[in-house]
Amino acid sequence: MFPTTSSSEPGFQQLPLNTTLPRDWKTLTSGPEIPEMPLVCLTDFQAYAQKHLSKSTWDYIEGGADECFTRDDNITAFKRIRLRPRYLKDVQEVDTRTTVQGEEITAPICISPTGFHCLVWPDGEMSTARAAQAAGICYITSTYASCALEDIVATAPRGLRWFQLYMQSDKQLNKQLVQKVESLGFKALVITVDVPKLGNRRQDIQNQLDLKMNLLLKDLRSTKERNPMPYFQMFPIDASFCWNDLSWLQSITRLPIILKGILTKEDAELAVKHNVHGIIVSNHGGRQLDDVLASQGEYGVEEVLNIIKNEFHTSMALTGCRSVAEINQDLIQFSRL
Repeated sequence: MFPTTSSSEPGFQQLPLNTTLPRDWKTLTSGPEIPEMPLVCLTDFQAYAQKHLSKSTWDYIEGGADECFTRDDNITAFKRIRLRPRYLKDVQEVDTRTTVQGEEITAPICISPTGFHCLVWPDGEMSTARAAQAAGICYITSTYASCALEDIVATAPRGLRWFQLYMQSDKQLNKQLVQKVESLGFKALVITVDVPKLGNRRQDIQNQLDLKMNLLLKDLRSTKERNPMPYFQMFPIDASFCWNDLSWLQSITRLPIILKGILTKEDAELAVKHNVHGIIVSNHGGRQLDDVLASQGEYGVEEVLNIIKNEFHTSMALTGCRSVAEINQDLIQFSRL
């Protein structure tokens, strides 16, 4: 549909929800130092994050399943894309704005759903939400958010928010979650369809990283359940969820339903047949935005989003596009690596 960009570290202090961090955020926290050299591209942020995060946290963010072939193929595929420049066009005014599901955003960019942001910054998803609001783009909040949904909404009340849902085996829990996010003002429901079972993440196993034992997600605790049971025992993902179940989901909400993880022509056609509002083509391989929570939190995310938006603006100008509507497939080609 459009491009996507996902426990507190020792030494951080938790700030009140309404605190506005100055640019010199180091005066408020004894966390990582501000880098001496400016971070000017995503690779810089990635290197900074790797330097300051623990090995287990870094491996969780950067790692893929099994031998990481899919993750590496993703990177290689993007490197093959080349733009075909078109010159002698009036690009004095380039407008990157567009709409998604009827809502205006400043550029066709969104933050894809990633969980456990509090692993790398105390404010976790609240920092991410504020940065997305400032950038004027859509933030898809994960089922695995480590902050309460109410707090995420309160900290960025004007932001465009969608909610990503892993369908749970407990049908009533699914209904409660959907009704909750609808009442909180989320504008769409993103159903992840490519995880009937969690992938085999070897690095997490080797590092003995067990997030489900350490982070009990606030919004998935039922009102009845208070014992410290591991998350995936309490709320297992429903491996039986299929196309026919979409009608039940559509019957309990007025939110547009987006399917995340569609990769084939056949499934895209089935999505249209079942009246979903959109698809996100994804193989669950990207978690790059998690890196920038490890560098200045909210402002790190905001800086990365500005870098992406500026690069997108430059690409539009160099290909002779004055609006998003003028972008077409003739402007790209694929090189042989």
